[in-house]
Amino acid sequence: MFSSIGRFAARRARPILVVTLLLLVAAGAFGFTAFDKLKSEGFADPAAESSQAQDLIDSRFGGQADLVFVVNAKSGTVDDPTARTTGGQLTEELAGDPALSQVVSYWSTNAPPMRSDDGRSALVLAHLADGDGDVADLRERYTGDEGPMTVRLGGGKAVLHDVPEQVATDLAVAEAIAVPVILLLLVIVFGSIVSALLPLAVGGIAILGTFAELSVLGSMTDVSVFAINLTTALGLGLAIDYALLSVYRFREELAAGRDVTAAVVRTVETAGRTIVFSGATVAVALAALLLFPLYFLRSFAYAGIGVVLIAIVSAIVVLPALLAVLGHRTNAGRLPWAKRAPSAESRFWARVATGVTRRPLLAAAPVLIVLIVAAVPLLRVDFGMPDDRVLPQSSPSRVVGDTLRSDFPNADTGAIEIVATGNVRQAPLADYAGRVSELPGVTHVSSSAGGFVDGRSAGSAPTDAALARPNAQRITVTTTADTHSATAQDLVGSIRQEAPPAGARIMVGGESAALVDSKASIGDRLPLAMALIAITTFVLLFLFSGSLLQPLRALLFNVLGLSATLGVLVWIFQEGALASLLGFTPMPLNTSMLMLLFCIVFGLSMDYEVFVLSRIKELRDGGASAMDAVVQGMSRTGRLVSMAAALLAVSFFAFVTSGVSFIQMFGLGSGLAILIDATLIRGVLVPAGIRMLGRWAWWAPKPLRRVHERAGLRDAPASPEEPKVPEPVR
Repeated sequence: MFSSIGRFAARRARPILVVTLLLLVAAGAFGFTAFDKLKSEGFADPAAESSQAQDLIDSRFGGQADLVFVVNAKSGTVDDPTARTTGGQLTEELAGDPALSQVVSYWSTNAPPMRSDDGRSALVLAHLADGDGDVADLRERYTGDEGPMTVRLGGGKAVLHDVPEQVATDLAVAEAIAVPVILLLLVIVFGSIVSALLPLAVGGIAILGTFAELSVLGSMTDVSVFAINLTTALGLGLAIDYALLSVYRFREELAAGRDVTAAVVRTVETAGRTIVFSGATVAVALAALLLFPLYFLRSFAYAGIGVVLIAIVSAIVVLPALLAVLGHRTNAGRLPWAKRAPSAESRFWARVATGVTRRPLLAAAPVLIVLIVAAVPLLRVDFGMPDDRVLPQSSPSRVVGDTLRSDFPNADTGAIEIVATGNVRQAPLADYAGRVSELPGVTHVSSSAGGFVDGRSAGSAPTDAALARPNAQRITVTTTADTHSATAQDLVGSIRQEAPPAGARIMVGGESAALVDSKASIGDRLPLAMALIAITTFVLLFLFSGSLLQPLRALLFNVLGLSATLGVLVWIFQEGALASLLGFTPMPLNTSMLMLLFCIVFGLSMDYEVFVLSRIKELRDGGASAMDAVVQGMSRTGRLVSMAAALLAVSFFAFVTSGVSFIQMFGLGSGLAILIDATLIRGVLVPAGIRMLGRWAWWAPKPLRRVHERAGLRDAPASPEEPKVPEPVR
């Protein structure tokens, strides 16, 4: 199959490139419409109780406050006559805005929780009537100086507006840093300007093609805007991996004396097989994200699988066509110090592999200790969801959020919301609200039956009547606990255990409940996702290697490397080890982003596993001894893997410049995991593991060997002019 693809690419090179160029122009024009179709939410399970509660609040109660205007008096307090007049006028103006509904303020209710402790600030709450309304327009029209007051806008919808805006800006900065650095490194690696441009060409095809895919999907279903980040990073990364492997192999074949067509065919026969298998492992890991109902995670599967498939096709069809047209000009623009016949072989990695295989236990022990120690903080991990604190402290939404936490401790902007459906009478409702007010951490409960504190009536407020609807009641539970804290999550559980009013069905919502439900949704499906990844990866590696133990070794080492990476992330982002250096606020780790990072890194780790294992097996099948196959295989792939990892890490590390903390976490974690995998695991543990397995390294029971003989992919046979058994590295 790969021989046929190689011959097709070599013989039809120019038509392939013309068609590719036309498709690329169309994909680029269509793909950039994706940005208007993608969404900034998707962190909640639509079938969860908290989501159902939110749907009822939206449909029966006109929605809840998701915009917060913080109004500060320039002098005096918000109760001064001029401040009251201005505040009242602002409230009326907002209430008359067709984009807003459910507008209430301190001046319209005189509710003490809506006034700051020092009396210098007050709140106006509103619901964005159109869920996709223009927050930027509201900010322009209503914030800033209002006579004796200043106004700032924040709240949930403002955060959902500010985070993508910040990410879009950060992405441009990251690409402005990463692409020139990667191009410079590619020129140094290849020693040729033309060769260095080939990975970027493959990356451009993968990225623009995936943008077009996301535009189509965005017209059909909900897709997260954050999928753009994955598309650019993964598209560029895989292009670097695949192009490095192919271009080096092509140049090796040319240096060995083959003509251009034969070199292209042999490149696709060998590198193409490795690319397809490695891409399949990445796609399988990302496919597990489709099991989760959160469209934030599903979006990364859409983007990731698309970019992998397009990168594979580009690497085994378009890139060979480019190589066929360029021929020996692939080495054009050679740097003065570059070798005339560059090779992927590395004496350094040959020496490392030789030392490791001679004393495998002694070499592996320190690496295992380092990885296990790095994984220890993972035992202390806490999970959360993003809020305004993922933004820089100067962001408007973050400024408002910090003000609410410091000056309005009793405001219900982060309250737990309860919806009771059915014909609920006032007496049972009052009894239920009173019982909820007695739960630990509750400061106040509001209902149409009145307010309650510590089980006792606290009187009625002007807004209480709005909490009742025919066959539905809304109950607001105020707590001083942080919405993402264990205390708030425990309170959600306690409320759900309370007996509901007679004849009513209770649903608990709000940010804390959404976090509880999101964690449960991911946790419930996590075993199935892990099993899917493990089983499919095992099958792919078995079909690739013919060994039963190599896939098990690869899975074990990958889990070890990932655990070490996640442990470091807990230490940095949850416990705040580098908070001042990177400029973020320590918080529980974003559950969804961790799941994404796991799948991405697991797939890329298997990508490198296939790179290394393919050469070792190729040499072993060619007749080399077990030790020589490992040493020669590491010699021929160590440089490629380490260079590819370094270049890919640059594209991920560029995200550390982001002002959004969970994007920083994703970039730093992905880059760190890739470097750990390419050095400690591929460089030390893999050769040590294969050496310690000895003759069992390629073992499989007879029935499975027969399966591999029939269904497994094997390397293309060596051509007659190639040496059958490689010379051992001394």
